[in-house]
Amino acid sequence: MAKILIVEARFYAHLNDMLLAGARAAIERAGHEHEILTVPGALEVPAAIAIADESGDYDAFVALGVIIRGETYHFEVVSNESARGIMDLTLTGLAIGNGILTVENEAQALVRADPGELDKGGGAAEAALSLLALRERFLA
Repeated sequence: MAKILIVEARFYAHLNDMLLAGARAAIERAGHEHEILTVPGALEVPAAIAIADESGDYDAFVALGVIIRGETYHFEVVSNESARGIMDLTLTGLAIGNGILTVENEAQALVRADPGELDKGGGAAEAALSLLALRERFLA
């Protein structure tokens, strides 16, 4: 049984609740344990994963959050840098499913976050578990 850490940027609580529900359901269906760590925003997610990984307590990670485009360049910075940080960590061998939504508006986020719709939280958890299986296959 693997232990998965879900790291969520809890800026939009109602959307995160849906992402979390999907991720938790996918992890539990697969028979694994999980914990949840909340950080202020998407930029903090990669750092939190890197710090948590140093503990050696987790086998995989799920990154969750929602970034909605605003009127400034901040959207691009947060979207790009959080994705880059997560990708950099995956290239070091960490199993991370990226479920940080980057959307134009709340309506798009609702469809993607809802476990009964696109279930991007569940998809991120499944991606993390898939990478964990690959790591175990090739590095065990």
